[in-house]
Amino acid sequence: MKKIEKIENIRHSLAHVLASAVKELYPKVELGMGPAIENGFYYDFALPIEASGEGGINLKEIEKKMKELIKKDFKFERESITKEAAKKLFKGEKYKLELIKDLKEKKVIVYKSGDFVDLCKGPHIKSSKEIPFDSFELERIAGAYWKGNEKNKMLTRIYGIAFENKKELSSFIEIRKEAEKRDHRKLGKLLDLFTFSELVGSGLPLFTPKGTIIIEELKKEIEKICRGYGFEKVITPHLAKIALYEASGHAKKFSEELFHVTSEQTNEFVLKPVQCPHQTQIYASRPRSYKDLPIRYMESEKQFRAEKAGEVGGLNRVYAMTIEDGHTFCTIDQVKQEIKNMVEIIEKFYKSIGLWDNHWVSLSVRDPKTPEKYIGDIKDWNLCEKILKEVSDEMKLGAKKIEGEAALYGPKLDFMFKDALGKEIQIPTVQIDFATPKRFDLAYTDKDGKEKPPVMVHRAILGTYERFLALILEHFAGALPVWLSPVQIYVIPIGEKHIKYAQDIFNKLNLLNLRVELRDENETLSKKIRHGETQKIPYLLIAGDNEKKNKTVSVRKRSKGNVGELAVDKFSKMVQNEISKKI
Repeated sequence: MKKIEKIENIRHSLAHVLASAVKELYPKVELGMGPAIENGFYYDFALPIEASGEGGINLKEIEKKMKELIKKDFKFERESITKEAAKKLFKGEKYKLELIKDLKEKKVIVYKSGDFVDLCKGPHIKSSKEIPFDSFELERIAGAYWKGNEKNKMLTRIYGIAFENKKELSSFIEIRKEAEKRDHRKLGKLLDLFTFSELVGSGLPLFTPKGTIIIEELKKEIEKICRGYGFEKVITPHLAKIALYEASGHAKKFSEELFHVTSEQTNEFVLKPVQCPHQTQIYASRPRSYKDLPIRYMESEKQFRAEKAGEVGGLNRVYAMTIEDGHTFCTIDQVKQEIKNMVEIIEKFYKSIGLWDNHWVSLSVRDPKTPEKYIGDIKDWNLCEKILKEVSDEMKLGAKKIEGEAALYGPKLDFMFKDALGKEIQIPTVQIDFATPKRFDLAYTDKDGKEKPPVMVHRAILGTYERFLALILEHFAGALPVWLSPVQIYVIPIGEKHIKYAQDIFNKLNLLNLRVELRDENETLSKKIRHGETQKIPYLLIAGDNEKKNKTVSVRKRSKGNVGELAVDKFSKMVQNEISKKI
């Protein structure tokens, strides 16, 4: 058995052991379901009154009971039974009976482990002795709607983490502790970057002046790189008639996620869930010739998705997101070069962030088993996939073919990165689209005077600014590169008599467009330095008697401490060099 399969089976089996332990401790409990998940397992329960509420359920007690059960070295035995037999077996377990009713198969698979029997397709380990005692622990309790449906009853979900051995478990726990320190929600509050208001609504972040600086710097960098490849900036409205998205196919795809907007004049609109349909209408606004192509648009504007309330949290899942987006309209002969250009843009930007060296590329294609999920002609899809494969080969991307990950309208290259904690994330993407231009009757006049539909190439470099800000805050633990830091420099006078000299330094640096603050409050030097370190300020400049006399500053660099005295001009050139080189 492969290592991945083994740990998955262990985790799945532990979910059954958890359910068995809870059933022994609380006989009146009703069982939901419990699968293996990334890094562990969970099980959902409808708990009796005596086990609910504060102090009602004890994870340590349940964990102890689980280990007692594991010691019995019971087998995981699979059995296929009729639906009628299953209904008798799970009499009184209304959630299990509901699952049995939903089954399309005539036979029901159950697994017996000791005295416990559960409805399950498996697979599992052969025996409980395969579970190391010190490789798992129960983690937390949460609420979860039955079957994930908000209309259903809220059950109690118990989560556990599990690995093949104690070393892997300990390593994961350490990484999790570090992740908690890096949580972008904590850092956002500590560094005063964004906030949420109950009056405004959850899922609608408000960015402070400091948070806005980071987003604007990211926009400037993206736009600067993209302009070098011929992209021009456009602006489209935040809403449109539903007909626009019906034509594009997004109304059907995002039907449950659309925000509908009405007015007293009975006009009905939806807030835009994507930007590409709007940009097609800029292209369609006048006749186009082959001589005009390629036409490249870029835009950073709001999009809106009605996410499920339980899934909204922090900056990763929001209702209003600022999308960095771009689309090229070109001929089929221009497609490959346009894709290569976009890959180069992605490489340049992610090198500036320091993430490029740890990535892989997915060639995301259709799932051949569910062709109904996609729009467009099969011939176009095959050609698109061929072009992306050629780009991958020619640019030595080593893209791995992944079925079922294509977009609605075409295949794509997805770039997968790992952050500082080893968590994999997908943000940049390049997608070929033959379908959308045809759906909107877009055309250009070819050399022979005939009208032909252009090809549309979609690209996203950093996705949503909200999610990207969360990513880099956690990756850098709040200590952003100098060019992105909202405040790059603190100037700190040692005493009152040094304030005027410190003010002169501040003025010089401020005129150079460096983001600098003068910390002249009546506090001790050590307290000012601690505050600067807590705020992750890249440079602290100390101004005292020696510095005033020598026309210098004492420089403290983030994470390195004192680096000595420097003339102000020399220091400013050093920082400007760091900013220009994105180091």
